[in-house]
Amino acid sequence: MHANVGDQLVQHGRVVGQHDRVGEIVEVLGENGNPPYRVRFEDGHEGICSPGPDTEIRHRATTTR
Repeated sequence: MHANVGDQLVQHGRVVGQHDRVGEIVEVLGENGNPPYRVRFEDGHEGICSPGPDTEIRHRATTTR
């Protein structure tokens, strides 16, 4: 798993009815974009995450000129 600051980390719900949690990666603590990541979630909570199999990284769009 590889991420950059500004990418989104999505933790999918593990049980029926549990919503996904979406957060913005505000700091990459591993080498070369590897985990762990400091993530700020939509509710304002901030924490250190080492993503598991129920997590995906959504890379922010980059513009080319």
